[in-house]
Amino acid sequence: MPSIAVALILLASSLCAAEPAPKFETHVRLILKTHCFHCHGEEDEVAGGLDVRLARFMKTGGDSGAAIVAGNPEDSLLFQRVRDGEMPPDEGKQLSEEELNVLREWIAHGAETVRPEPESIDPNAMLITEEERSHWAYQPVNRPSPPTVQHSEMVANPIDSFLMSRLESEGFTFSPRAASEDLIRRLYLDLHGLPPTPEQVAAFVADSSPEAWAKQVNELLESPRYGERWARHWLDTAGYADSEGYNDVDSERPHAWRYRDYVIRSFNADKPFDQFIREQLAGDEMVTSPRNNLSEKDVELLVATGFLRMAPDGTGGATPDAKVARNDTIADTIAIVSSSLMGMTVACAQCHDHRYDPISHEDYYQFRAIFEPAFDWQKWRNPAQRRISLYTDADRAEAAKVEAEAKVLDAARSKKQAEFIDATFEKQLAKLPSEIHAAARAAHKVAAKDRTAEQKALFKKNPSLNVTAGSLYLYDRKAADELAKMAAAAKKLRATKPKQEFVRALTEVNGRVPVSHLFHRGDHEQPKQELLPAGLTVVSQTAELPEIPANVEQMPTTGRRLALADRLTNPQHPLTSRALVNRVWLHHFGRGLVTTPADFGMLGQKPEHPELLDWLAAEFMDSGWSLKHLHRLILTSNAWQQQLRDNSELATADPDNQWYGGARLLRLDAEVVRDSMLAMCGKLNDRAFGPPVPVMADRVGRFVIGKENLNAGRPGPELDLKGEEFRRSIYIQVRRSRPLSVLESFDQPVMSPNCDLRRPSTTSTQSLMMMNSDLLLEYSRYLAERLEGEAGSDMAAQVQLAWQLVYTRMPEPSEQQSALQFLKDQQAHFAAMPAYQPNEKKPPKYTAAQEASALMCQMLLSSNEFLYVD
Repeated sequence: MPSIAVALILLASSLCAAEPAPKFETHVRLILKTHCFHCHGEEDEVAGGLDVRLARFMKTGGDSGAAIVAGNPEDSLLFQRVRDGEMPPDEGKQLSEEELNVLREWIAHGAETVRPEPESIDPNAMLITEEERSHWAYQPVNRPSPPTVQHSEMVANPIDSFLMSRLESEGFTFSPRAASEDLIRRLYLDLHGLPPTPEQVAAFVADSSPEAWAKQVNELLESPRYGERWARHWLDTAGYADSEGYNDVDSERPHAWRYRDYVIRSFNADKPFDQFIREQLAGDEMVTSPRNNLSEKDVELLVATGFLRMAPDGTGGATPDAKVARNDTIADTIAIVSSSLMGMTVACAQCHDHRYDPISHEDYYQFRAIFEPAFDWQKWRNPAQRRISLYTDADRAEAAKVEAEAKVLDAARSKKQAEFIDATFEKQLAKLPSEIHAAARAAHKVAAKDRTAEQKALFKKNPSLNVTAGSLYLYDRKAADELAKMAAAAKKLRATKPKQEFVRALTEVNGRVPVSHLFHRGDHEQPKQELLPAGLTVVSQTAELPEIPANVEQMPTTGRRLALADRLTNPQHPLTSRALVNRVWLHHFGRGLVTTPADFGMLGQKPEHPELLDWLAAEFMDSGWSLKHLHRLILTSNAWQQQLRDNSELATADPDNQWYGGARLLRLDAEVVRDSMLAMCGKLNDRAFGPPVPVMADRVGRFVIGKENLNAGRPGPELDLKGEEFRRSIYIQVRRSRPLSVLESFDQPVMSPNCDLRRPSTTSTQSLMMMNSDLLLEYSRYLAERLEGEAGSDMAAQVQLAWQLVYTRMPEPSEQQSALQFLKDQQAHFAAMPAYQPNEKKPPKYTAAQEASALMCQMLLSSNEFLYVD
């Protein structure tokens, strides 16, 4: 778990003489909870008879007497033990100097509490204090009124009002609006993950109407490219992968792509996000058609539950401990659900009470019980057993009809084969002495495995008599070729059967309701009390929310996950809407209003603009949970349209740009880097949906796009992918053990189990990849070919087109001059090389001019202006 030192430094800094003395609930309890509760409070028997969960328990003391002496820390046994490093006993877990100072000051000032402590603590429930309940994330979502600001002319919608109010309070305002070329590039990369074409840039720059910007935003939101870009953000959160992970085998998931396509379609259709959540958590509990004749809508509902099948799952193969593997999959699924939909680190309570947040060990297993009927770890179904066939009765009937016809062909072939074998046998037998004919014919009629020892010896002595289906071609090639044609005809007929497709889904077995237990210290071998399904206790204490039933009699399933979905999407739930709008804000601005999107707890950062966060959460729900409505609000705000911050005084006052006084320079995501290059080269294949484009290891061990063609374990000739290699990155196979090298270099995350926040890095491997990789050289040549194809041999026109394609702007005069000189110099350099001399027998593959152009293109694609968006 992360350290709480930063928080304690802030606390300690406030403990000066003029400040009130520290109190147990607000200063000390978190320290003890982090370091001491697991031995001195959580167990049935507390160590040394000392319970440190209440101040009065410590004053009473345990087996060694009073643990604290109010007013005298040096005589307090508890302080002595932690000061001397005797407690906690685990090395590296001792209190920090800041924590010791807080504890010393609290005891020195009388070991006071904020309020009278409870008479007793329920042994079956975690004590949640008023301070923990009052944490901002557990409070109801309110809709504050946008503040009135002085610079009202800079306010386009309430988002601007909230941000401007803060800036004005510090003596600042927004930065000017970004240039049109910068804005249109920023918008396309934000919503589509692709750059605008020169024609699209020119059209936008030429449109001076007041509604031009809103029109542009709406146009991009209605494009299918929007869903492909924004689905990637959700797939990160969901932990999407096309392989099982868990161990080195990392077997493929042949049907996971349907969930990816479901997410893309849902985003493009602006499916209400509360419905999106319900379908992913409990789509199977909403199915109404029979399993053998699923409707199109019910197939979609089952596909949606793939969200709960994204965690690593090694149960389809050999594992050291199958039960551990099963429970690991469930634990990872809970981590994905809680981090993505609640912004909470619920998983930290799997082995003990959460060290920082009011989430108990019981809470974790009550939450887990919601998913138990579907996972059922003691009657586990492996991935192959969980798949659902999409065959209908009509499909089965058609398949049976085709199979019957194919069997007629099989029978005819078998009859003909027997005739050929018998005829060939007789030909071979005629060459042998007549005295063995009768015995040989008798042995020939018996299956080889059933022959007597004498018969086997006869055939071993006369191997030419071993005429079988497998050896017939050695004796009669013509007969074998007839038979092969008959087999091919049967195979061709069988290929006309309706193809059987499957869905990777999570379902319950009707009527089976497993009993859920708390696992002591997270160990499934140590089950304790039975538990019923429930949401987080602290949320139930701060909001009126529906309970989770153990079993809904009117449903064929337990209804637990559907009830959880109803609970999470209830407007009273304090976490869901906040967590979702914070993620949307993060992807638009590069920084969340809460900078720890998966941790809204005590260790997470508080909202930088809490009223704005609540206003957005309320607006999101009031709009019908419309993601596109949220996009429009953010993108049409003046806050989003600002130019890069260029105010040194503001930068000094607000170094992290928390006040949003200007745009933030952002590095392109890995997928956007690759997709943008494909688009600029004119190679992008925009075919949507379907099975993923495969990834393989090349000859030097890098993972590249391609279909493996192994020959004796070594790579054979590359197979033609027929343009599939140029598809968008979202359609490239996401295999945990085989990250595509070009994407990995630019920080594509490994799903373990999911990705709560991408963390862009700047490394030498990125520069080396842009300089030396075959992929960049290939893309650079494609771009050079496009320049030549559209601008001809006019180098000046090629330079202008290159700048428009890569940077969405025309080159400055100095840039134009430098580029032309570069091309001239490089062309002369290549022309002087022997490989580029005219040769009628073997002309050079590329001319000197083409090589110079490709080199210029590589420089542009490697530049910061391409890799960053301002």
